[in-house]
Amino acid sequence: MALGKLQKVLISESLDPCCREILQAGGLRVQEKPGLSKEELLREIRDCDGLIVRSATKVTAEVLEAAERLQVVGRAGTGVDNVDVEAATRKGVLVMNTPTGNSLSAAELTCGMILCLARQIPQAAASMKEGKWDRKKYMGMELNGKTLAVLGLGRIGREVATRMQAFGMKTIGYDPIITPDVSATFGVEQLPLEQIWPRCDFITVHTPLLPSTTGLLNDSTFAKCRRGVQVVNCARGGIVDEGALLRALQSGQCGGAALDVFTQASGAEPPKDRDLVNHPNVISCPHLGASTREAQSRCGKEIAMQIVDMATGKGLTGVVNGQALSKAFAPQTKPWIALARALGTVLCTVGKQIQGNVQVCTLGTPLKEAGSYLTPAVAAGMLAGGTQKEVTLVNATLLAQEAGLKVTSTHSDVAPEPDSSSGLVQVSLQGSPHQVTGTVLGSTPVLRQINGATFKQPAPLSGPVLIYRAKASDTSALATLPGLLSKTGGQLLSYHSSSTVAGEQWSVVGLSAPLSSLGELKPRVTEVFQLHL
Repeated sequence: MALGKLQKVLISESLDPCCREILQAGGLRVQEKPGLSKEELLREIRDCDGLIVRSATKVTAEVLEAAERLQVVGRAGTGVDNVDVEAATRKGVLVMNTPTGNSLSAAELTCGMILCLARQIPQAAASMKEGKWDRKKYMGMELNGKTLAVLGLGRIGREVATRMQAFGMKTIGYDPIITPDVSATFGVEQLPLEQIWPRCDFITVHTPLLPSTTGLLNDSTFAKCRRGVQVVNCARGGIVDEGALLRALQSGQCGGAALDVFTQASGAEPPKDRDLVNHPNVISCPHLGASTREAQSRCGKEIAMQIVDMATGKGLTGVVNGQALSKAFAPQTKPWIALARALGTVLCTVGKQIQGNVQVCTLGTPLKEAGSYLTPAVAAGMLAGGTQKEVTLVNATLLAQEAGLKVTSTHSDVAPEPDSSSGLVQVSLQGSPHQVTGTVLGSTPVLRQINGATFKQPAPLSGPVLIYRAKASDTSALATLPGLLSKTGGQLLSYHSSSTVAGEQWSVVGLSAPLSSLGELKPRVTEVFQLHL
């Protein structure tokens, strides 16, 4: 896991004072420096363990590389478009967000946008300020009986749907993850996209910006919609193809659009192309989805509490790129993660390679959901010492792939005695005879089996460990150890030997300190290696 102690956090944007107060109460040093230039940020981030941003700060690969001590980037809000998540993952830096903090504010803004489109409220208000009284020009429509398509039925989408149902709107929608049974509980009929386009009067989008959602509304989809369809985007710029939207507005295929986000705009700058903003049937806002006192207070409070919980080892929530690490903070999973990492290290050393396919098999009902966090732990163990980068549960899977190592997992509810109640972890290097098996006794990771040789008394896998294979009839290696340990002032803490396979035994020796040299042991054994687990 290898997370160090969090000490200093930089807040690079304006946040509610409660954010700073919670961090300081949690024992962290806080620097608040909103509005930093890129060069200033590169200087300030060097000695920070944590960084908290909103949407304006661009956490690029360059910023992450300059951040020598950085362990976590906290986004006080939902989207992490302004954070290079892949670069953060590669460096082992956690990325967190507060997905629920601004949900209500974003949903309420969306509802306001729908009302404004229906009644042209902003345009009418602007004409009044010009001294006009154009009652006929701003003829609107009732929402009652109209159909609203909600694309993306997560927290914000469902809040919008339930609120607009109060206006008598029929709500249909689409989401690739939320099941139709679930969406039916909050009054949304799910349909395929091809059936949605011709049925809706209003469309609102609430998806993340992904390759699959970029340009979700485009020339082709607008052509399939009812003439005069109204479009709302308070999610992410780019979900609606802005060129296609402008063409649909100019032709009348789209009757109006309300936009809080733009493809070219950042959180701090307006869009450079003004054609959409200046169109008379477009209502636009400068990314106000989370701009309420309540949302800012909630997001600032939530991200601060998440970072304090991380710093104190209480737990992890809101993690974008290290879900496996979230499990690592649970007391019951920590020793299993330590076991998986140790088994990975032992297998890599015995197999003398870190490439190929590795199979992690969890045995026993208690480990049914454990594959998600034990798999990266095994990968981290196999990569330990073989790379210059620090390997954590955050970056282990990515670094393993780049090293030519593929780690997969399977599960069986049945574990052999005496481990049926606790579980077993078995790690195999496919295409070879190398396999290690272990479990957890109390809170101690132990080795049960190595390459078919079983330890009747399981061997602890922690601290400095000496592992060797020798003829079962030859005990000279064990007899040599006290003399070798006396040279370094070390002690032999434990000794465990395996069953005999082909006339040889494996031995696992727990040491108080590593041996300075294995030279005197090598002539007495078939193979020997020393690990620090």
